[in-house]
Amino acid sequence: MTEEIMKLFEGLDGEIFAVWFLIGAALVFWMQAGFAMCEAGFTRAKNSGNIIMKNLMDFCIGTVMWFICGASLMLGKNVLGGFSGSINFDVFTKYGDFDYSMFVFNLVFCATTATIVSGSMAERTKFSSYCVYSAVISAVIYPIEAHWTWGGGFLADWGFHDYAGSNCIHMVGGICAFIGAWMLGPRIGKFERDSKGKVTKVNAFPGHNLVIAALGVFILWLGWYGFNGAAATDVATLGSVFLTTTVAPAVATVVCMIFTWVKYGKPDVSMCLNASLAGLVAITAPCDVTDCAGSAIIGAVAGLLVVFGVWFNDNVTHVDDPVGAVAVHMLNGIWGTVAVGLFATDTAPGFALAGIEKGLFYGGGVKQLGLQFAGMGITAAWTVVTILIAFFIIKKTIGLRVSEEEEITGLDATEHGLPSAYAGFSIMDISNTMTMSVNENTNLGTDSYADASKAQKMAAVPVVRADEGIPKDFSTGMSKVVIIAKLSRYEVLKRAMNDLGVTGMTVTQVMGCGVQKGAGEKYRGVEIDATLLPKVKLEVVVSEIPVDAVIEAAKKALYTGHIGDGKIFVYPVSRVVKIRTGEENAAALQDVE
Repeated sequence: MTEEIMKLFEGLDGEIFAVWFLIGAALVFWMQAGFAMCEAGFTRAKNSGNIIMKNLMDFCIGTVMWFICGASLMLGKNVLGGFSGSINFDVFTKYGDFDYSMFVFNLVFCATTATIVSGSMAERTKFSSYCVYSAVISAVIYPIEAHWTWGGGFLADWGFHDYAGSNCIHMVGGICAFIGAWMLGPRIGKFERDSKGKVTKVNAFPGHNLVIAALGVFILWLGWYGFNGAAATDVATLGSVFLTTTVAPAVATVVCMIFTWVKYGKPDVSMCLNASLAGLVAITAPCDVTDCAGSAIIGAVAGLLVVFGVWFNDNVTHVDDPVGAVAVHMLNGIWGTVAVGLFATDTAPGFALAGIEKGLFYGGGVKQLGLQFAGMGITAAWTVVTILIAFFIIKKTIGLRVSEEEEITGLDATEHGLPSAYAGFSIMDISNTMTMSVNENTNLGTDSYADASKAQKMAAVPVVRADEGIPKDFSTGMSKVVIIAKLSRYEVLKRAMNDLGVTGMTVTQVMGCGVQKGAGEKYRGVEIDATLLPKVKLEVVVSEIPVDAVIEAAKKALYTGHIGDGKIFVYPVSRVVKIRTGEENAAALQDVE
C-alpha cells in the first residue's frame, strides 16, 4: 500500500511540474510586455507606437517562422553530425502525437532572442526591415544554434552548459543587436564630429518615460522566474533557481547604484534599471549549478559590466544603443556563460542533473571553463556570420534605415500613420521641441545652411503656414510673420529683416523650456539638464515684400544645425490701420509718407 501511494505521489509530482513548465512558458511570453515597456520608456515619445508594434510583431512573426521550420530545426532529429535538427512538419502531420508543451516553451524563448535586437536599433530602423530580420532570427539563426545546446546537438555532447540562455539567447541577441546598430549608424545628433570625422562629443537622448521603463523591468524580473525556473523538475532545484535568480540582479543593482553615485555624483536611475536586467542575464546560464555566494559575485560583476558596456559603446565603438541592449545582453550573456566554468558547485541541487564539472573557484579546474569558452566561441561565430549576411542583404535590397526626414518626424507618424501613441495626453518631448538650446539632443549633423538638406532645414526652423489656400477674392496680399528664435540670434535676425527692407517689427522676450549645457547633471553618464531659456518673438506684417523671401531670410539667419533653432508662423491679414494717419492695408505698412 505504501509503495502504491509513493508511486501515486511520484506521478502527481510529474504532473505538477508539467503544468509548471507551461506556466513558466506563459511567464516568458509575458516578458514581451516587459521588453516593450522598457524599450518604449528608454526612447522618445514620437517612436512609442513603432516600438510597441515591433515587440508585438516579433512574437507573431516568430510564431509563424517557428511552426514552419524553426521548431524542427531546433528540436528535430540530428542531421549533419548534430549541426541542426531535421526539417519536418510533425506539428501538422502528427498533431495527435505531438509534444505541444515543448513546442510552446521553446517558441517563447525564440521570441525573446529576436526582441533583444529591437532596442539597440530603435528610432531609425525601417519597420519592413525589422520584420524581415526578426523572421530570419526566428527561422534560422536561433533554432540552429539552440539545437547545439538544447536539442541534442554537438555542444550538449561536449558537456557545454547553458541552463536557460545566457549564451543561446542573450549573447546571440546581443551580438545581433550590436552588429545591427553598427550597420545602421547612430541616431541624428547622437555624436558630434570634427572636420576629420572624429567624434568630439557624445550627446544624451533621455528616455521619455522612465516610469514605463521601470514597469518593464519589474515585468521582466517576474517573467525571469519562469525563464530560469520552468525547466526545473524538483522542488529543491526550483527553489535554488529562484534564489540565485533573485540574488544576482539585486546585487547587480546595488553595485551599480553605488558605482554611479560615486562616479557621477548621483545614483543613475536608468543605469540601475539596466543593471537589474544585467544581473538576470548573467545568472541565466549558471542559475541551476551555483550557490548564493556565487550568484552574488556574478551579480556584482554584472552591475559594473553594464556601466562599462554603455560607456564603451558611447565612447569607444560609437555604436548608438538607445536602451543598453548590448551592455545588458551581449556582455552579460558572455559573462554568464563563462561564470558556469567558474562558479558551478556540487552543493547546488541541479548540479548532478546537469552532468558537468565543478567550476574553477570550487576546485574543478579549468575543464568546464574551457568547454564554456569553446561553446560560446562557436555560437558567437555562427551568429556574427549569419546576421552579417542577413543585414547586408536587407541593406542592399529594401534598406535598413528610414530617411532623415522620417527619423526627425518620428516613426509613429511616418511608418504607421499614427499622430501620437499618447492621444488624449499632453506630451512635451524635450528632445524634439522648438525651444531647445544648442545641446545634447538636437545636433542635425551640419551647421552650414548651404550644406543642409531640406529635412535638416525644416527640422531646425519649421514653418507653419496659415496663409495658404485662401481664395484670391478674399486675399488682401498681406501676411503676418511670427518668428520664435533664440535670444542670441536676435541681432542676426534683425539685420536679415532690415536687409530685406522690413523696418517695422514688434519684438517680445519670452521663455521656453529646454536643455542647457554645463549644469553638471548626467543621464547614463552624459551631462544634461533642463531649464527655462530666454527666447525672442519677432512679428512683422508684409505686403510688397514676398513672404517666401522673409521666411528664407529668417531660416538662414537662425540656422545653426540644431533642432529648435526657431520656428516660423505665417498668418493672413485682413486689415491694417495706421492710427496716426488713418491709412489702411498696404499704405499703412509704408514707413515713408
